[in-house]
Amino acid sequence: MNLDFIAKPMGMLVELLYNMVSGLDSSYLSAYAIAIILSTIIFKLLMMPFTLKQSKSMKKMQELNPKIKELQEKYGKDPQTLQRKQMELYKEANYSPFSGCLPMLIQFPILIAFFYVIRSPEIYVFDNQEAYDLINKTFLWINDLSFAENYVFENGIINGISMGMAIPFIGAALPILAAVSAFTTYLTTKMTSQPAINEQQEATQRSMNMMMPIMIFIFGLQFPAGLALYWVVSNIFQLVQQYIVMNSSKNPKEELK
Repeated sequence: MNLDFIAKPMGMLVELLYNMVSGLDSSYLSAYAIAIILSTIIFKLLMMPFTLKQSKSMKKMQELNPKIKELQEKYGKDPQTLQRKQMELYKEANYSPFSGCLPMLIQFPILIAFFYVIRSPEIYVFDNQEAYDLINKTFLWINDLSFAENYVFENGIINGISMGMAIPFIGAALPILAAVSAFTTYLTTKMTSQPAINEQQEATQRSMNMMMPIMIFIFGLQFPAGLALYWVVSNIFQLVQQYIVMNSSKNPKEELK
Protein backbone atom coordinates (compact mmCIF):
# COMPACT_ATOMS: atom_id res chain seq x y z
CA MET A 1 0.00 0.00 0.00
CA ASN A 2 1.45 3.33 -1.09
CA LEU A 3 0.96 5.91 1.65
CA ASP A 4 2.92 8.75 0.07
CA PHE A 5 -0.20 10.92 0.11
CA ILE A 6 -0.04 10.82 3.93
CA ALA A 7 3.72 10.45 4.38
CA LYS A 8 4.61 13.50 2.28
CA PRO A 9 2.55 15.99 4.35
CA MET A 10 4.02 14.46 7.50
CA GLY A 11 7.49 14.86 6.03
CA MET A 12 6.70 18.51 5.36
CA LEU A 13 5.67 18.90 9.01
CA VAL A 14 8.97 17.42 10.24
CA GLU A 15 10.87 19.68 7.85
CA LEU A 16 8.94 22.74 9.06
CA LEU A 17 9.65 21.88 12.69
CA TYR A 18 13.30 21.20 11.91
CA ASN A 19 13.66 24.64 10.32
CA MET A 20 11.89 26.24 13.29
CA VAL A 21 14.19 24.66 15.91
CA SER A 22 17.41 24.61 13.88
CA GLY A 23 18.78 27.35 16.13
CA LEU A 24 18.58 24.94 19.09
CA ASP A 25 20.88 22.42 17.45
CA SER A 26 23.67 21.25 19.77
CA SER A 27 26.25 18.49 19.96
CA TYR A 28 24.05 16.54 22.43
CA LEU A 29 20.56 17.24 21.18
CA SER A 30 20.20 17.89 17.47
CA ALA A 31 17.46 19.94 15.88
CA TYR A 32 16.53 16.77 13.99
CA ALA A 33 15.90 14.90 17.27
CA ILE A 34 13.83 17.82 18.56
CA ALA A 35 11.82 17.84 15.32
CA ILE A 36 11.08 14.12 15.71
CA ILE A 37 9.90 14.64 19.29
CA LEU A 38 7.74 17.65 18.43
CA SER A 39 6.21 16.02 15.35
CA THR A 40 5.36 12.92 17.40
CA ILE A 41 3.60 15.07 20.00
CA ILE A 42 1.70 16.99 17.32
CA PHE A 43 0.69 13.73 15.66
CA LYS A 44 -0.59 12.37 18.99
CA LEU A 45 -2.50 15.60 19.62
CA LEU A 46 -4.19 15.34 16.22
CA MET A 47 -5.17 11.75 17.00
CA MET A 48 -6.34 12.59 20.51
CA PRO A 49 -10.11 12.68 19.74
CA PHE A 50 -9.90 9.11 18.43
CA THR A 51 -7.66 7.78 21.19
CA LEU A 52 -9.78 9.45 23.85
CA LYS A 53 -12.85 7.73 22.45
CA GLN A 54 -11.01 4.41 22.61
CA SER A 55 -9.80 5.07 26.16
CA LYS A 56 -13.26 6.04 27.38
CA SER A 57 -14.69 2.93 25.76
CA MET A 58 -12.19 0.81 27.66
CA LYS A 59 -13.07 2.56 30.90
CA LYS A 60 -16.73 1.82 30.32
CA MET A 61 -15.88 -1.83 29.65
CA GLN A 62 -14.08 -1.99 32.98
CA GLU A 63 -17.24 -0.72 34.65
CA LEU A 64 -19.29 -3.44 32.96
CA ASN A 65 -16.80 -6.24 33.55
CA PRO A 66 -18.16 -7.36 36.98
CA LYS A 67 -21.68 -7.65 35.53
CA ILE A 68 -20.36 -9.59 32.54
CA LYS A 69 -18.64 -12.05 34.89
CA GLU A 70 -21.92 -12.47 36.77
CA LEU A 71 -23.63 -13.33 33.50
CA GLN A 72 -20.90 -15.82 32.66
CA GLU A 73 -21.32 -17.56 36.00
CA LYS A 74 -25.09 -17.70 35.52
CA TYR A 75 -25.29 -18.58 31.82
CA GLY A 76 -21.84 -20.08 31.16
CA LYS A 77 -23.32 -23.40 30.01
CA ASP A 78 -25.70 -21.70 27.57
CA PRO A 79 -23.56 -19.67 25.08
CA GLN A 80 -26.53 -18.35 23.11
CA THR A 81 -28.30 -17.01 26.19
CA LEU A 82 -25.02 -15.60 27.50
CA GLN A 83 -24.43 -13.73 24.25
CA ARG A 84 -27.98 -12.38 24.23
CA LYS A 85 -27.73 -11.22 27.85
CA GLN A 86 -24.40 -9.53 27.17
CA MET A 87 -25.85 -7.65 24.22
CA GLU A 88 -28.79 -6.57 26.38
CA LEU A 89 -26.32 -5.31 29.00
CA TYR A 90 -24.38 -3.38 26.35
CA LYS A 91 -27.57 -1.84 25.02
CA GLU A 92 -28.75 -0.86 28.50
CA ALA A 93 -25.39 0.78 29.23
CA ASN A 94 -25.30 2.49 25.81
CA TYR A 95 -22.03 0.73 25.02
CA SER A 96 -20.81 -0.81 21.78
CA PRO A 97 -18.13 -3.54 22.05
CA PHE A 98 -16.80 -2.34 18.69
CA SER A 99 -16.51 1.31 19.68
CA GLY A 100 -12.76 0.99 20.21
CA CYS A 101 -12.09 -0.50 16.77
CA LEU A 102 -12.76 2.54 14.59
CA PRO A 103 -10.07 4.72 16.20
CA MET A 104 -7.51 1.96 15.62
CA LEU A 105 -8.54 1.58 11.97
CA ILE A 106 -8.25 5.34 11.42
CA GLN A 107 -4.88 5.62 13.12
CA PHE A 108 -3.20 2.59 11.55
CA PRO A 109 -2.44 3.99 8.05
CA ILE A 110 -1.30 7.27 9.61
CA LEU A 111 1.01 5.41 11.98
CA ILE A 112 2.51 3.47 9.07
CA ALA A 113 2.97 6.68 7.07
CA PHE A 114 4.72 8.32 10.02
CA PHE A 115 6.92 5.25 10.22
CA TYR A 116 7.86 5.80 6.57
CA VAL A 117 8.82 9.42 7.25
CA ILE A 118 11.13 8.65 10.16
CA ARG A 119 12.63 5.63 8.42
CA SER A 120 13.34 7.50 5.17
CA PRO A 121 13.81 11.21 6.01
CA GLU A 122 16.07 11.68 3.00
CA ILE A 123 12.98 11.07 0.84
CA TYR A 124 10.17 12.71 2.78
CA VAL A 125 11.90 15.47 4.77
CA PHE A 126 15.18 16.61 3.24
CA ASP A 127 14.46 15.81 -0.44
CA ASN A 128 17.84 14.15 -1.07
CA GLN A 129 20.49 12.04 0.63
CA GLU A 130 23.17 14.73 0.41
CA ALA A 131 21.15 17.25 2.42
CA TYR A 132 20.30 14.63 5.02
CA ASP A 133 23.94 13.55 5.37
CA LEU A 134 24.99 17.11 6.23
CA ILE A 135 22.67 17.63 9.21
CA ASN A 136 23.46 16.87 12.86
CA LYS A 137 21.57 13.76 14.02
CA THR A 138 22.69 13.31 17.63
CA PHE A 139 20.42 12.50 20.56
CA LEU A 140 22.12 12.50 23.96
CA TRP A 141 24.18 9.25 23.96
CA ILE A 142 23.36 8.40 20.32
CA ASN A 143 25.70 9.81 17.67
CA ASP A 144 23.41 9.35 14.67
CA LEU A 145 19.66 8.71 14.78
CA SER A 146 19.73 7.34 11.25
CA PHE A 147 21.56 4.21 12.44
CA ALA A 148 20.61 1.57 15.00
CA GLU A 149 21.68 2.21 18.57
CA ASN A 150 24.21 -0.64 18.49
CA TYR A 151 25.67 0.23 15.07
CA VAL A 152 29.47 0.31 14.79
CA PHE A 153 30.92 2.79 12.30
CA GLU A 154 33.91 2.07 10.07
CA ASN A 155 36.21 4.03 12.39
CA GLY A 156 35.21 1.74 15.28
CA ILE A 157 33.02 4.30 17.07
CA ILE A 158 29.83 2.80 18.49
CA ASN A 159 26.59 4.69 17.89
CA GLY A 160 25.50 4.32 21.52
CA ILE A 161 27.16 3.75 24.90
CA SER A 162 29.78 1.03 24.63
CA MET A 163 29.55 -1.96 26.98
CA GLY A 164 33.22 -2.78 26.43
CA MET A 165 32.28 -6.07 24.81
CA ALA A 166 29.92 -7.40 22.18
CA ILE A 167 26.95 -9.58 23.13
CA PRO A 168 25.42 -11.81 20.44
CA PHE A 169 22.33 -10.21 18.87
CA ILE A 170 22.48 -7.23 21.28
CA GLY A 171 25.76 -5.83 19.96
CA ALA A 172 28.43 -3.75 21.68
CA ALA A 173 26.25 -0.88 22.92
CA LEU A 174 23.83 -0.64 25.81
CA PRO A 175 20.38 -0.98 24.16
CA ILE A 176 18.92 1.85 26.25
CA LEU A 177 16.44 3.25 23.73
CA ALA A 178 15.38 -0.23 22.60
CA ALA A 179 14.82 -1.27 26.23
CA VAL A 180 12.82 1.89 27.02
CA SER A 181 10.76 1.29 23.86
CA ALA A 182 9.98 -2.25 25.02
CA PHE A 183 9.18 -1.20 28.59
CA THR A 184 6.85 1.64 27.58
CA THR A 185 5.19 -0.69 25.06
CA TYR A 186 4.55 -3.18 27.86
CA LEU A 187 2.99 -0.45 29.99
CA THR A 188 0.78 0.90 27.20
CA THR A 189 -0.30 -2.58 26.09
CA LYS A 190 -1.21 -3.52 29.64
CA MET A 191 -2.95 -0.22 30.34
CA THR A 192 -4.98 -0.16 27.11
CA SER A 193 -6.03 -3.82 27.08
CA GLN A 194 -9.75 -4.40 27.30
CA PRO A 195 -10.79 -6.36 30.41
CA ALA A 196 -10.93 -10.06 29.60
CA ILE A 197 -14.37 -11.63 29.75
CA ASN A 198 -13.18 -15.26 29.65
CA GLU A 199 -10.07 -17.35 30.31
CA GLN A 200 -9.20 -17.70 26.63
CA GLN A 201 -9.25 -13.93 26.09
CA GLU A 202 -7.21 -13.42 29.26
CA ALA A 203 -4.57 -15.90 28.05
CA THR A 204 -4.44 -14.15 24.66
CA GLN A 205 -3.95 -10.77 26.32
CA ARG A 206 -1.16 -12.12 28.52
CA SER A 207 0.61 -13.43 25.42
CA MET A 208 0.22 -10.09 23.66
CA ASN A 209 1.48 -8.23 26.71
CA MET A 210 4.66 -10.29 26.58
CA MET A 211 5.17 -10.61 22.81
CA MET A 212 4.69 -6.96 21.85
CA PRO A 213 7.51 -5.60 24.04
CA ILE A 214 9.83 -8.34 22.82
CA MET A 215 9.04 -7.50 19.19
CA ILE A 216 9.55 -3.77 19.80
CA PHE A 217 12.87 -4.47 21.53
CA ILE A 218 14.03 -6.48 18.52
CA PHE A 219 12.89 -3.72 16.15
CA GLY A 220 14.68 -1.19 18.34
CA LEU A 221 17.93 -3.05 17.76
CA GLN A 222 17.42 -3.36 14.02
CA PHE A 223 15.86 -0.08 12.88
CA PRO A 224 17.25 3.48 12.98
CA ALA A 225 17.32 4.95 16.49
CA GLY A 226 15.08 7.79 15.27
CA LEU A 227 12.21 5.31 15.04
CA ALA A 228 12.82 4.12 18.59
CA LEU A 229 12.82 7.75 19.75
CA TYR A 230 9.48 8.31 18.03
CA TRP A 231 8.09 5.14 19.63
CA VAL A 232 9.19 6.11 23.15
CA VAL A 233 7.74 9.63 22.90
CA SER A 234 4.50 8.25 21.45
CA ASN A 235 4.18 5.67 24.25
CA ILE A 236 4.88 8.20 27.01
CA PHE A 237 2.23 10.54 25.58
CA GLN A 238 -0.28 7.69 25.43
CA LEU A 239 0.52 6.58 28.99
CA VAL A 240 -0.09 10.07 30.37
CA GLN A 241 -3.30 10.42 28.37
CA GLN A 242 -4.57 6.99 29.41
CA TYR A 243 -3.78 7.64 33.07
CA ILE A 244 -5.75 10.90 33.03
CA VAL A 245 -8.76 9.27 31.34
CA MET A 246 -8.81 6.16 33.51
CA ASN A 247 -8.54 8.20 36.72
CA SER A 248 -11.14 10.73 35.70
CA SER A 249 -13.99 11.05 38.20
CA LYS A 250 -16.50 11.77 35.46
CA ASN A 251 -19.23 9.21 34.87
CA PRO A 252 -17.98 6.95 32.06
CA LYS A 253 -21.46 6.67 30.60
CA GLU A 254 -21.52 10.44 30.14
CA GLU A 255 -18.01 10.43 28.68
CA LEU A 256 -19.06 8.13 25.84
CA LYS A 257 -21.75 10.51 24.64
